[in-house]
Amino acid sequence: MPKIFFVGLMGAGKTTVGRFLAKNLGLDFYDTDQEIEKRTGVRVPTIFEMEGEAGFRKREVGMIDELTQLDNIVLATGGGAVLSAENREHLASRGTVIYLRASVNDLYLRTRFDRNRPLLQNTNPQAKLEQLFAARDPFYREVAHHIVDTGNQPVINIVQQIEELLGYTKSEPEI
Repeated sequence: MPKIFFVGLMGAGKTTVGRFLAKNLGLDFYDTDQEIEKRTGVRVPTIFEMEGEAGFRKREVGMIDELTQLDNIVLATGGGAVLSAENREHLASRGTVIYLRASVNDLYLRTRFDRNRPLLQNTNPQAKLEQLFAARDPFYREVAHHIVDTGNQPVINIVQQIEELLGYTKSEPEI
């Protein structure tokens, strides 16, 4: 019963790659941020504004606990999910964790116009990404079963690489 969990910084491609991989493998796809938004009826930036980051992280712990218990899923977590020891434990022990890693410059280019990322709404978002990468990379590495560098390659290539890592390669047709 496959359980594939993506971790990595915002902009690394967790949702995009996760959705594509789930479709290819016939699994259900979930994104923790989107599930929190569905349940609360408000966007993540609003939760940050009303409850602060601590309030959001509390919601995130509950959501990850719930979703990691499901079978046949691909789960994209929020970039800060690994800050919680409880989340790291649930992710590492309940499924296969893939760290999608990208350079800070690539992350900046992918997120620079996105207003739905509360931690980047400041005067120097690239410096913030550098700070977040330095602080979170050790946690991503700790929890990951596999690390995949996303770089500047098409999503299909990343998905194929992950399928091969996980042993989901399609066999050649017999003649």
